[in-house]
Amino acid sequence: MKKLIAIIKDKERLYRILFEGTDPLSKPVDIAIMIAIALCIVMASLESVVKVDDFSFQALVNLELNGVGILKASIIVLEYVLSILFAIEYVLRVYCSPVKREYVLSFFGIIDLMATLPQLLSVFFPPLRYLALMRTFRLFRIFRVLKLFAFLNEGYLLLESIRKSLIKILVYFMFVVVLVCILGTIMYIVESGTPDTLFTSIPTSIYWAIVTLTTVGYGDITPVTALGKFLSGIVMILGYTIIAVPTGIVSATMIDTTKKKGKDGRCPRCNEKTDLNANYCKHCGERL
Repeated sequence: MKKLIAIIKDKERLYRILFEGTDPLSKPVDIAIMIAIALCIVMASLESVVKVDDFSFQALVNLELNGVGILKASIIVLEYVLSILFAIEYVLRVYCSPVKREYVLSFFGIIDLMATLPQLLSVFFPPLRYLALMRTFRLFRIFRVLKLFAFLNEGYLLLESIRKSLIKILVYFMFVVVLVCILGTIMYIVESGTPDTLFTSIPTSIYWAIVTLTTVGYGDITPVTALGKFLSGIVMILGYTIIAVPTGIVSATMIDTTKKKGKDGRCPRCNEKTDLNANYCKHCGERL
């Protein structure tokens, strides 16, 4: 207990354990948290099978001591244990972060919060507890535990490329939204006059345009006129062209990102500060 208190008081070491993975305790802690996340996934799956609706202490006491009752009791107990564990981890991460706001507003900080708060709020709205499965994202720490830096490195490259391409993709997405609205409206004009038409409104026609343009093709709404079928063929062909554009945007950004050089002692891949004279980034494994 004294060693645990000493570690908690030492913010720098606690930060190395929880964030950097450079402390001898980092690997055991990461493995323990991954096991807890795996248990959370299994428990949520079993919970949906045996239909655990009440997680109160009274419900736990009233359960019958048979196979299903013992399973439900185990799920309820694990629910409380894992909720406390995840809450403690989140508080410790905020506590040891040099810039707390940076962690709280980061991707994994938001994931941790959304996986912790629902456990408490589920007292008022039980289905919220399933949001704890968002902790599955934290299983990516297995790359750090197993020293699979090559995979982690590529993950950073992909995320950074998507982040830099986000504005272009959003502009392109707005263009696609305008396009499906126009195509849906045209199809409504073409098909609305035919008997027993499935294009009963412009929103329905826009839905058809989205399904057709994305090449999903449910087939629940189909044109019957020759002009409508001709327009459908154009939209289908157009769909193959449109879907490829975001891929090209991200690919071009990935090429630019791989050529980027680090500045101010930061890694060119993850932009974290690196040690002087280091050959590899201690955060993502990128060669410096």
